[in-house]
Amino acid sequence: MSDWLSWYITILTLGNIAACWWLIRWTSKARPGEAAVGETTGHVWDGDLKEYNNPLPRWWLGLFYITIVFSLVYLALYPGLGNWKGLLGWTSTGQYEEEVKEAEARYGPIFQRYAKMTPAALAADEKAMASGRRLFMTYCAVCHGSDARGGPGFPNLTDDDWLWGGDFETIKKTILDGRQAMMPAWGKTLGERGVEEVAAYVLSLSGRSADPALVEAGRAKFRTYCAACHGPEGKGNPLMGAPNLTDDVWLYGGSPETIKETIRNGRKGRMPAHRALLGEEKAHLLAAYVWSLSRREAAR
Repeated sequence: MSDWLSWYITILTLGNIAACWWLIRWTSKARPGEAAVGETTGHVWDGDLKEYNNPLPRWWLGLFYITIVFSLVYLALYPGLGNWKGLLGWTSTGQYEEEVKEAEARYGPIFQRYAKMTPAALAADEKAMASGRRLFMTYCAVCHGSDARGGPGFPNLTDDDWLWGGDFETIKKTILDGRQAMMPAWGKTLGERGVEEVAAYVLSLSGRSADPALVEAGRAKFRTYCAACHGPEGKGNPLMGAPNLTDDVWLYGGSPETIKETIRNGRKGRMPAHRALLGEEKAHLLAAYVWSLSRREAAR
């Protein structure tokens, strides 16, 4: 913060506090022509409701003064006046780091123990999975949902259909380092007729009905523009995060119009990296929890 802005904030803040004190003092004094204390002011409502000139109770007035004193003490101890750091030297960052150290000292040994366990052992440990679920609810549920079934643009983590691979190590890498995927827009290249043809072919890959003429025309265009990522058979490529188009599982929706929208305008997907937030040990537990979700679903 610049010195000018610091002084501006300081003067404005202290000036407002001083103005509050002056306002209380000014309104507490009697003025010429004003009704005496205990007498009516002459204002009458509803015929008999009169206004009396009575001062505020002393305890109430005292609360205002206490508030002013408290604000001055607070601003002396804590940062609040521009660049003034406060006599206590408190910072939100310092408090956060202190709380993190306390949490690490308390819970670190637990996560260290979990980090030495295999995914299968963690999946069989109820306490470990309860901790993993809490991590999931904190860091993942906002996108993938509290039930991990995802939503448009956010993968379902319970169905064993994976964009980048569903083995434990791949899931852990995804959590730690994130993923960046892009489906290029083909609208200008294909034209609207071409978009309809490719969409019809994509629909047919998952066994859904489509116009045979459009499907046949779309087949050649798919092999020209789409097979490089999705494969010649449309089964996808985990190395690129390209989805399997033959299983009728859709990330952004599988309606004909949504598929055409995807082909026409493309998609951009991003899974943020959580290495700085979680670290290796917590990511190990969270990956085991996510890894277990699809296996529980498959076992039903």
